[in-house]
Amino acid sequence: MNNEIIACFPQWGSYYCAFRFLFENGFGVKYMTPPPITKNTIELGSKHSPDYVCVPFKYCLGCHIEALEKGANCLMQIYGGCRLNYYGELEEKILKDLGYNFKFFNMAEINFKSPKSILQNLKIVNPNVSIVKIAKALPATIGIIKTIDRMEDFIRQNAGFEQNENEMEDIFSEFKQKLDSTTGYKEYKKLKKEYLKKLANVKINKPKNPIRVGLVGDYYTVQEPFSNYNMEKELEKMGIEVHREMNLTNTIIKSKYKSSRKIGKKYVKFNIGATANYTVAEALKYAKNGLDGIIQVKSFGCTPELNAQTVLQNISKDYKIPILHFSFDSQTSETGIKTRLEAFYDMLSAKKK
Repeated sequence: MNNEIIACFPQWGSYYCAFRFLFENGFGVKYMTPPPITKNTIELGSKHSPDYVCVPFKYCLGCHIEALEKGANCLMQIYGGCRLNYYGELEEKILKDLGYNFKFFNMAEINFKSPKSILQNLKIVNPNVSIVKIAKALPATIGIIKTIDRMEDFIRQNAGFEQNENEMEDIFSEFKQKLDSTTGYKEYKKLKKEYLKKLANVKINKPKNPIRVGLVGDYYTVQEPFSNYNMEKELEKMGIEVHREMNLTNTIIKSKYKSSRKIGKKYVKFNIGATANYTVAEALKYAKNGLDGIIQVKSFGCTPELNAQTVLQNISKDYKIPILHFSFDSQTSETGIKTRLEAFYDMLSAKKK
């Protein structure tokens, strides 16, 4: 019998590179990069999910089912400031009712103020886990996350103007592939320096005053490209400079939550749930910085983002900035999204002229 631990985290943008490094070099277990999300993923998740859950739950459930079918035996689920806190427990029950045998690392069950609780939960992943090894792996893991976010920020703001189509995306893909064989901090640093330089050397033909659009929205949907139908790429194709502050660097590593509450206090005087206060603060910054438009990306039924949507309308009115709202579910039409984006671009273009 094979007792090898094969861990898997749901697909979430490009962060699988950092997760792989942490689990293989820190936890000392094999990491399975989840299969790319497809229509089959969301169909699987929807089939076995309650109707009332938000779409990110269905994506994560479908992703975990595909991973289990490919041999994963240790699954992870994050926690959050909304219903997400309860989703780990629900997902574990659904998967076990389906007959799968696995270990489940639910971060919502950890008391982060208790070292004993942290250690007990880490041992779910590997009973022989070494805190020393995890501590050694953390600097490179954090570095990888920050570099991924830095590269993606650069690509969003410049890919729509590159002279050779897809050159930046090809460089970024190559960087992620090479990260798979990285085992130490020095290797990561060398790779980072090499590929940041490659990105900076890409030839672009950017107008002096391009159309600039800011993306805001719920944590998962705005960051996972498949769940928002690759909206950033569609905007880049139109020659738009895209801005998005919602990422792991800003929300977890730099922990900008308190500052976001302060920035948006004129419009929101209390916590409206999950990352909705970030949404308001980011939209306000984009409006003050003179961006041409804002797009709110959220999953259908996300109550915190519904709360934020009303506030965004006030920001739109006060700063005369157009805001387009998208709500995604498992039945969303890709054609409808592209049509609305094209109409939004035409409006912004005409307004700018």
